Amino acid sequence: MTVINARGRRLKHWGAALVMVAPLLGMSGVAKAAPDGFAPATHPETAKLVDELVAKGLDRDRVTELMNQADYSQKVLDAMSRPAEGHLRWDQYRAIFMKQSRIEAGVKFIAEHRETFDRAQAEYGVPPEVIAAIIGVETFFGKHTGTHRVIDSLSTLAFDHPRRGKFFRGELAAFLQLTIEQGIDPLSIKGSYAGAMGYPQFIPTSYQAYAVDFDGDGVRDLWHNPVDAIGSVGNYFARHGWKAGAPVVSAADGPGTPPSSVTFNKTKKPYMSVSALEAAGVQVADDVAGNTQVIPLALDLKQGYRYAVGYDNFYVITRYNHSHMYAMAVDELSRAIKRRLEDGGAG
Repeated sequence: MTVINARGRRLKHWGAALVMVAPLLGMSGVAKAAPDGFAPATHPETAKLVDELVAKGLDRDRVTELMNQADYSQKVLDAMSRPAEGHLRWDQYRAIFMKQSRIEAGVKFIAEHRETFDRAQAEYGVPPEVIAAIIGVETFFGKHTGTHRVIDSLSTLAFDHPRRGKFFRGELAAFLQLTIEQGIDPLSIKGSYAGAMGYPQFIPTSYQAYAVDFDGDGVRDLWHNPVDAIGSVGNYFARHGWKAGAPVVSAADGPGTPPSSVTFNKTKKPYMSVSALEAAGVQVADDVAGNTQVIPLALDLKQGYRYAVGYDNFYVITRYNHSHMYAMAVDELSRAIKRRLEDGGAG
């Protein structure tokens, strides 16, 4: 899914779902010298992967041919290991995504695919503006889906990443399997340097698990088909527990410095009651029962903090990208798109 990394470094041309993917996958360390390539005849680990895919029903000659053409990419390993260059405050991070151009593009995207968004909401319970916000944050509605050939990125990471080779080996296998089975040329697919692809920036295993053929043409195409992308994001959220009609975030008020007795910004299921949070000095603006479990949020600004609480649906957004700032950006962009639609925007 895209990248500003966990400390806030902005990497252009991908949305924000990889925004935190690199550190979450433990991407660190220095690459070793470039290998000659990934040809199964000379690369034992590639040969093992080919055997595994053949056992799953893929054609040996086809898989071998593809791996013969996979190229090592030092740029991919460099991008994975590049350290953060400073920390983005919430107001800085928010400004990346809350631009009028992105809001207007989101309104237009919904208008162009209104029937699809309405159908996705009916089937999965996820509002159009939330699905649009995910795609808008990830790839600016399909404009920036990545420039790295996915087979090169995943082959390099599978066999030469110093820590997460096993993870990426699984992603490479999934990528080859899903593209070959769908009759798509794996050599033609480009994505992020971590192998995320298409409008919603799904990694291959997520593509296998959550992509849907939402237009009924027999192909789950997230690379070129916005209809399938819209349905797939809705399905992803539904499968992770999205609650139709339930809130995502409520504003809150708190002291100048976050109270030390509260653990803020953890991207796990709501873990603190409203009553306990208010006893610690953070007051929820909305009328919420005291026993409601929430995720306390303290977002650092140039001066002070902005407080909020996240609910179950906030947690669901963090299943797409394990960053509290990512989830807040998606929520704020979705609200802005919805307001613009209600004020008479396109559609």
